[in-house]
Formats: sequence, structure tokens, C-alpha cells
Amino acid sequence: MDVASADRISGTDQFEHFWQQQGEWVEEPNQRRGGESGVQRLHDDHGHLVYAKRQVGHVYRSLLHPFGRPTVLREYAALHGLEQLGVRVPNIVYCGVERDADRQWRALLISEALEGFEEIDIWYAKGGRERHGEALHERVLEDLARNLARMHLGHWQHGCLYAKHVFVKVVGEGEAARAEVALLDLEKCRRRISRHRAAANDLRQLRRHSSFSDADWEKLLYFYRMAFGSAVKGLE
Repeated sequence: MDVASADRISGTDQFEHFWQQQGEWVEEPNQRRGGESGVQRLHDDHGHLVYAKRQVGHVYRSLLHPFGRPTVLREYAALHGLEQLGVRVPNIVYCGVERDADRQWRALLISEALEGFEEIDIWYAKGGRERHGEALHERVLEDLARNLARMHLGHWQHGCLYAKHVFVKVVGEGEAARAEVALLDLEKCRRRISRHRAAANDLRQLRRHSSFSDADWEKLLYFYRMAFGSAVKGLE
């Protein structure tokens, strides 16, 4: 698989090259939004791990796109927008859409694997907190808070902020260790007029769909408010 520029979103030859690549399904195709969508794990020609979201007829509708538009284009816009804001998200390898002979949308979004990252709940279950200590754990919460604040200050709402979409990586050892947090699954991410509303909706959702203790949640909110610059109503 040749690595293509993320800025070249169209091109039949390039699209067909990527479409023909096949790998292991890590998210079996599911039927919804008038079509199907699934994710495969692939390796490029250099042995680098990438993930390919493959869709057929999988669209969303809006006032701007009443006849439907592939959802990967919305996810591509979110990935690109959040990267510009300094939010840690997967790097885009390729995004492309085409219509088949029946005028049905086919769509691809290929991104690099987050090398060394794992789901935060898996990190907890493996004893990451105990192994690295409380000081490092606070850095995990702080980096998560900073990424969320950057996203919300940019008026983006994740829309599906579950713990399983929060990934963590520890770099270094001992006092020199640092934490890096990344956000995944941005298919439902969208811009909001009110950054406060985006923040409130996402944080309520994360609170419901995570295993943070009350004490850890208060620490996360403290770091979040520090990064956001002002208290946000309704986050308690």
C-alpha cells in the first residue's frame, strides 16, 4: 500500500488502489445509515500498521447535504480540524469517496495506528496506574483534560465520548515519564456554535461511560477548567 497525501481526497486510480487492499476485520461491517461500515487492520509496504474504515452507501444527511454524504468525509474534517487545534488524534493516510456503477457511494478513510497507545480502561486493568504511580496518573488526567479543552475551545463536540475512545501512552520512566492521551472514533464529531454546550454534552457523556472514581473525576475537571480558562456550567 502506497502512503498517499491526505490532501488528495479524490482520484479514481488512487481510490481503487486502496479499495483493493484487504486485511483483518477489527470492526465487522454493520448495517446502518442506508449502507454498511466496517474497519480493517492493514500493513503498508513499509510494514506500518494502519486502519481502514470501509463504507458502502453509509451516509448522513443535513441541511447542506439533504441527499446524503459519506460519513467518512465528516470524520476526515474532524480529524483534520482537531489536529490543527493540537488535539492528539490518528494521522490521516488517505481519504477518498467514489460512486460505483449503481451510483452508490463507496468511501475509505485510512489512518495510522496509534503506536504504543491502548484504551485507558485496558491501561487501568493492566495496572498502569499502580506501576507508574499517582504522579504519572495525574499527568494522564491532565493531558486528557488539555486535549478535551482544545477540542471544545475550537467548537468541536466529539459526540461519542466513551472511555473506549480515550487512548493513553506512557513515554519514559520514573520522574521523567510523561503521559500522552489521544481521542478516537470521530465519526459523530461536529462543530457547535456554543463551545460551552459542546463541552457540557461531551463531559456528561464521558462521566456516564467511564469508570473514573469521584475523586479522579474531580481532578479531571480541575485540569479541564484550568485548560479551558473558565468554569463551564453543568459539568459537576
